[in-house]
Amino acid sequence: MENIGRSEVALTELPWAPVRLEDTELLAKAWFGGTEYRVLLSDVCCVWEEEMRADVIADRAQELNKRLRAPADAVFSHLRSVALPRFSSQAVSQDATTAAHFSLRHHDDRLTVRLKSELVGVPFHWEFRLRPAPVTVVCRQLVRPLLVMTRVLQRQVEELAGLLVRKDAEIQDYKENGAVLTRGRLLTDVFDEDGYRQNFLSQMLPQMGALQERVDFSPELQDLYTAVCSQRGVRKRRHSSTSADTPEEDETPALDQATRSNTHSHQDGVNDTSLRSSSGQSLTPSLLEQNPEEPGSGRAGGEPQNTETEQTVPQMSASSDRPAARPKKKKAVGLFC
Repeated sequence: MENIGRSEVALTELPWAPVRLEDTELLAKAWFGGTEYRVLLSDVCCVWEEEMRADVIADRAQELNKRLRAPADAVFSHLRSVALPRFSSQAVSQDATTAAHFSLRHHDDRLTVRLKSELVGVPFHWEFRLRPAPVTVVCRQLVRPLLVMTRVLQRQVEELAGLLVRKDAEIQDYKENGAVLTRGRLLTDVFDEDGYRQNFLSQMLPQMGALQERVDFSPELQDLYTAVCSQRGVRKRRHSSTSADTPEEDETPALDQATRSNTHSHQDGVNDTSLRSSSGQSLTPSLLEQNPEEPGSGRAGGEPQNTETEQTVPQMSASSDRPAARPKKKKAVGLFC
């Protein structure tokens, strides 16, 4: 399950690349790990996938190549070097193109991609046997990212339309202040967003019929797809990290509440000896310990203050002897700031 999740995340962040196998145009995604691979192919009518592990790869290689005696890691390394450039947007060298041949077969609802190449001078055959992908995979790898891309592009169009409106206002201000256009070919009409949208749809929709038959994913759209999926992956990882930290965060308020209860119990025990500040707040011994220079903090008979605990009791006793006396104002320190 851990490897499946890793391949899923890695595959999601890869863009769909347009590929051509024989006379068929497809969109492809391919991820090759250390000893496993996962491939997605789509003709925009269906999505096929295959995921293979090291042990199954070795069995299929032996099935298709009876005389092959190469180790499994050598077989996988050769398969990755030949198939990955073909299924992705990576540049394919001329030597690799001539050394490998791909063919496509449809049978029932499955799709088979056959590969013929050479491994250390010996003919090497391989078959990618793809089955229809589940709906969840189609939504995760194609539908959801495309919907987000649509919203992003719509937001971009809205911002560009707003920019044109502001530019028209700027040009109008120039004209009102005496500016004159010296080249007539640069003259433009004031931008009307509604009119532009209606005109664009009326002109482009008739052309979209032919474009619907094309299986294409431009480099700009690939970059946008990658950015959208990467951001979604970051948000998921952040959410997972937050969920993992939730139990620790839930324990903090409980600890704080226990600390408050303990503090209140201690305050109830010394409530009869607490002081009141000028604002009416209760000053418990814990607060007084941070301000040892308050009047009345010294012990009777001029004895030195040895510990903070010994300091607290005389403070409360001396203060209780002068309830009507107004304390002398002095510079506040510590918690009285």
